[in-house]
Amino acid sequence: MRDFRKLKVWHKVHSLTLAVYEATRRFPKEELFGLTSQTRRASVSIGANIAEGCGRTGRGEFLQFLNIAFGSASELEYHLLLAADLHLMDRPTHDRLHDEIRQVKKMLTSLMQTIRQDSRNQSTSQFRGAPPKH
Repeated sequence: MRDFRKLKVWHKVHSLTLAVYEATRRFPKEELFGLTSQTRRASVSIGANIAEGCGRTGRGEFLQFLNIAFGSASELEYHLLLAADLHLMDRPTHDRLHDEIRQVKKMLTSLMQTIRQDSRNQSTSQFRGAPPKH
């Protein structure tokens, strides 16, 4: 079991989620159950999936939840683009949030690659008779 609070990517996502909530406060009331809700849920889903993955025991499960988090980041990316195109969000806010999403996606990709590589290294060392890493 891992502590999600120790992951830099989780802190970045948490900060992004707070910024998304702030930005969507300015959306019109008629969007409360539409784009506002969907945008916020996609943002929350990124951090929640990282946290849930950390609570799982296997690397494969952790990777699965990181993949879901990555998908939610892509979903958020689209929701923010739509909000900007509908003039619900100004371009500077969109650009800043979009840049943060790109950073999160890079961090998630790097974390997933590290986990996959660690998995391969552990499998290879077991075949060579080396003791497993704990």
